[in-house]
Amino acid sequence: MSWIGIVVALAIIIGIMIDTFEVVILPRRVRHGYRLARVYYRYAWLLWGKAALLLPQGWLRYGFLGTFGPMSLFGLITVWAAGLIAGFALLHWSLNTALVFPDIDERGVVDYFYFSGTTFFTLGYGDIVPVGVVGRMLSIAEAGIGFAFLAVVLSYLPVIYQTFSRREVTISLLDARAGSPPTAGELLRRLAMRGGAVNSGGLLSEWERWAAELLESHISFPVLRFYRSQHDNQSWVAALTTMLDTTAVLIANAKHADDYQARLTFAMARHAAVDLGLVAQLPPLSPPIDRLPPERLARLLESLRAAGLEIRDEPQVASALTELRALYEPFVYALGENLQFTLPPFLPADVPIDNWQTSPWMQRSPDLGALPAARGADEHFH
Repeated sequence: MSWIGIVVALAIIIGIMIDTFEVVILPRRVRHGYRLARVYYRYAWLLWGKAALLLPQGWLRYGFLGTFGPMSLFGLITVWAAGLIAGFALLHWSLNTALVFPDIDERGVVDYFYFSGTTFFTLGYGDIVPVGVVGRMLSIAEAGIGFAFLAVVLSYLPVIYQTFSRREVTISLLDARAGSPPTAGELLRRLAMRGGAVNSGGLLSEWERWAAELLESHISFPVLRFYRSQHDNQSWVAALTTMLDTTAVLIANAKHADDYQARLTFAMARHAAVDLGLVAQLPPLSPPIDRLPPERLARLLESLRAAGLEIRDEPQVASALTELRALYEPFVYALGENLQFTLPPFLPADVPIDNWQTSPWMQRSPDLGALPAARGADEHFH
């Protein structure tokens, strides 16, 4: 039985160390099937998501879902630490490590757990001391692993929050450009009204880079997909979908000077949607309701035409858009369904009120186009 305990203990210790290395240090996708972190997140999010559905729709549910990312990270660290302590305790127990107690002579499993915990966290109480060579070597190994584990975890947390912050800065910039929640129709309408539809390459290039950073960071740190935005009408899935919708409309219209940049941004955003769904093991799902039925497409094109954007014949645009949407909608819908995010429409249902226009003291501030320019703007806000 002691050999079985040794094998099980070594399997636990090595397995957790590999899992920690893959999650915290290894900056690439892990392809092998079994991972402790993957199993942990799958079932923890399943339970958390079901509990969220018991809460009323609104800020309470959104706030509850928003706590999962940080809480789950601390939970995973706790699981890793508890597993390593249990593994070393089982190893000491299987090897019958000789320990000196200050007041008793007999050793039990609980005593080995206590000794393993104090050694792992390098507390150094000294009330239980190993006396054999094997026990001392194991204690040194566990103390070294515990110290390295804590150092790696503490350095991991700032990286997570810096990456999250970079993601959210660009999402926040979308507020004044595409409304809240963001929509492709509103983004293109505002660009066209300001004469920027033919000069949107800079914006699309910025979002191409954002999609590339999203892909890299969320593959390196999968827990980031559970971190939600500050506002409940914004999310990284909605932002990604808005960019895909926007570039799909530009490509389908094909009368745009920045068609090449639109294709580059579409390719990068679609790549991110597909790979992030693959990492999360989410098969593509077709939306149960058409996001752009013929009457809504007609409204979208009319809105863009009224804003000054030149539009091709509607049947041609509709055919091209159907083809392009089939390339990405099943993947972003699967991500949204899993994370309880709602995909944005192509057109806002009502006149959009941006987040910057609202506050607890007033319902709506003036539109950007109505604000006085230059020095007058300061006087307006004061």
